[in-house]
Amino acid sequence: MNIAIIGCGYVGLVTGACLADLGHTVTCIDIDAEKIDELTRGRMPVFEPGLADLVASNSSAGRLSFTADYAVGVPGAGVVIIAVGTPSLPSGAVDLTYVREAVTSLANLVDQGTTIVLKSTVPVGANGRMQQLFSEHAPGKDVSFASNPEFLKQGAAITDFSDPDRIVVGVTDERSEAVLREMYRPLIERGVPTVFTDVATSELTKYASNSFLAAKLSFINEMADLCDQTGASIEDVALGMGLDSRISPSYLNAGPGYGGSCFPKDTQALLQTGIESGSPSRIVAAAVEVNRTRRRAMVERIVGVLGGDVSGRSIGILGITFKANTDDLRESPAVEIAERLMERGAAVTIYDPQGMDNAARLLTNATFASDPYAALDGADAGVILTEWPEFGSLDLERVRSGLKTPRVIDLRNLYRVEVMAAAGIEYHSVGRPSSIPGS
Repeated sequence: MNIAIIGCGYVGLVTGACLADLGHTVTCIDIDAEKIDELTRGRMPVFEPGLADLVASNSSAGRLSFTADYAVGVPGAGVVIIAVGTPSLPSGAVDLTYVREAVTSLANLVDQGTTIVLKSTVPVGANGRMQQLFSEHAPGKDVSFASNPEFLKQGAAITDFSDPDRIVVGVTDERSEAVLREMYRPLIERGVPTVFTDVATSELTKYASNSFLAAKLSFINEMADLCDQTGASIEDVALGMGLDSRISPSYLNAGPGYGGSCFPKDTQALLQTGIESGSPSRIVAAAVEVNRTRRRAMVERIVGVLGGDVSGRSIGILGITFKANTDDLRESPAVEIAERLMERGAAVTIYDPQGMDNAARLLTNATFASDPYAALDGADAGVILTEWPEFGSLDLERVRSGLKTPRVIDLRNLYRVEVMAAAGIEYHSVGRPSSIPGS
C-alpha cells in the first residue's frame, strides 16, 4: 500500500518506519523543513532504541521517504495517517490546532476513496468534527475517516508496534475497515488481537487505557507511602499483588510519579471530557492529584534526609528524563525535583545517558557531568531519579569514595537495601527501610 503520514514527531516517525518495514511504501510529511532535511541525512529528532537503524534500512530499500510538501506525499496515497501533536490547553482540554491544519492542508490533495486515519490522541468526537471540517474544504469528495490510536511506550516503541498487545481501530464504513485490515494484515495474520469498533469507542479506549495505568502508578505510590509508615516492603507488596493475574505486575513500580507526553496530558483530557459530558471521572481526578503532590513529597524527602535544609549543599542527580530509554523531558518528575532543589539553594549536578542536551536548555542553573561518577563526586548526596539500567549496576566502592558523604537517595528502588548497607552507603529508597551505617 501507498501510505502518507502527516507529522514526523515521535509517533509519526515510529509508525512510518514500522509500516515501511511491513512492506508498505510510506511517505512521511512534516512542515518543518529542517527536520525533514535531518531525517533525509539519517539524523533522528528523537532518541528511540532501534529507530535510526529501522529508518536507514527502509529508506535504503526505497520504502520510506520524507518531504515537507503535502503535494508530494498525499496524492496517490490510499491511506493518510495524521500523527501530529495534540498538546493540552490551560483548561486541560486538547488543542486540535495541528490536526485541523493537517486536515485542511490535505483536503484538496487527497484522492477519492482515500482513508484518513487519526492516530493523534484526540478526545471523543474529534474524528467527526474533522470529517465535517474536511467536507467544508473539499465538498463532495468521497473519503473515509477512521481512528487508530497508538499504544507506543517510549523506549520500546518498535516492539510495541511490531508485536503489540492489541490493535484498536474505529471505522465509519466497510471500506475503511477493509483498507485498515489490509494495512495491518501482516500483524493480524500473526494473531495480534485486533478490535474493530466505532470511532467514539476507539477514541475513548486510548484515554481509558492511559488513565487506568496512571491510576495504577498513583495507587502503588500511595501504597509505598503506607509502607514507609508501617515498615512493610513495597517491593513485596507489589510482588504479591502482581502475581494475581487480574492485576499483573506491570506499572507497579513505586517512584517519583509519572510523567512524559501521554499520561499527564491524557488524564487531563479525560477529566475535561467527563466534565463536558456530565460524567466526572473521580478516580482519575484522584490519580492526577496524587501525582501532582508526589513530586513535592519527593523533594521534601530529599531535603529531610539532608537535615531539613539544602541551601549550599551539593546534590548529584542521576537521570533527568521522565523514564529510561528516551531523551524526553516532558513532564519529567526529575526536572521538577531538580528545579525545586535549586530553588532552595542546592547546587545540582546532573548526568543522564540521553537527556543532557534537552536538560541543558531547561535547567540553566544546573551543572552537567560526563558520567554518573562525575555527577556524584564531592556531593553531599546522590539522588537516582530515572531508572536507567546503568544506574543499577554502579561500582559502589567508587560511589562511596566519590561522595563527600556516602549517602544515596534512590527514588527508583534500583538497589537492594542490604547491598547498599554492605557497601557502607547510607541508603534511602521508596517504601522500604533505610540503611544508615553504624545505626
